[in-house]
Amino acid sequence: MNLHQLRFVREAVRQNYNLTDAAKALFTSQPGVSKAIIELEEELGVDIFTRHGKRIRGLTEPGRLVLHSVELIMQEIDSLKRIGKEYAAQDSGSFTIATTHTQARYMLPKVVQAFMQRFPKVRLSLLQGNPRQIADMVKNDQADLAIATESIAAVDGLITLPCYQWEHVLVLPPEHPLTKSKAISLEEIAGYPLITYDAAFAGRSKIDHAFELRNLKPDVLLEAIDADVIKTYVELGMGIGIIAGMAFDHDRDRNLRAIPVGHLFGMNVSRVAVKQGAYLRSYIYTFIELLAPTLNRKMVESAMRGTSENYEL
Repeated sequence: MNLHQLRFVREAVRQNYNLTDAAKALFTSQPGVSKAIIELEEELGVDIFTRHGKRIRGLTEPGRLVLHSVELIMQEIDSLKRIGKEYAAQDSGSFTIATTHTQARYMLPKVVQAFMQRFPKVRLSLLQGNPRQIADMVKNDQADLAIATESIAAVDGLITLPCYQWEHVLVLPPEHPLTKSKAISLEEIAGYPLITYDAAFAGRSKIDHAFELRNLKPDVLLEAIDADVIKTYVELGMGIGIIAGMAFDHDRDRNLRAIPVGHLFGMNVSRVAVKQGAYLRSYIYTFIELLAPTLNRKMVESAMRGTSENYEL
């Protein structure tokens, strides 16, 4: 048994059981991948994959258990490599953050700036996607950590901790009738065309749930993943908008008014997520502390070991 065989098994699954694609991803030949997998099956005494002719089609029951062990072994191998790299160069390396547009655009710039001032030799990358996509990036080792709202908290294989709370705001043209309302209600909002986030982003599920509880069906005119897009169409007079409070800037958004509506849609919690069992370099702990000063290294390490309490804001 060798590491090449384990890599071939993992990559075959990642490439949807296409051995040609697996071989290309690993810069080797398809016959070599096929032979190595067969040799591993013979050594273990079980079939890892189901087959139709010479083509593999899926995992057998023992194959699923083998894959789980392979993932754990390869994760430990990756951790060993990272340990070596970190201690060879404590203040340099690569660091990839997966996050949503709202976080990248409005919350991270100052944190990233402070981080880069402390670690100028670190190559930092930002990958954007919806919460499901960025969770998968961390699980598949494409990113070191993810930052998003609550929806990533329930993803298997990730350790998540809360960073900060925020609420939605209603954005309106300055002369809109709702700017004179003393207490905005869901019924009032439902009376106007609404522009807000796509269903996968920025607490949209809470918005929908609030209307559903009151048996209201808002007139959603436009959905977007970008708060700047939402604000642009509100400025054009096409409707009223709901965005994350962090996305409203009083200096930049002078042509709009913002009204907090946390009392209608509840508070949201942005969370940082890392892969369970992953090895984090020292500067990643520093980044987490810059992002959320309440999260120190000891707390994160405790969560990684599964010994922390249920920490919430």
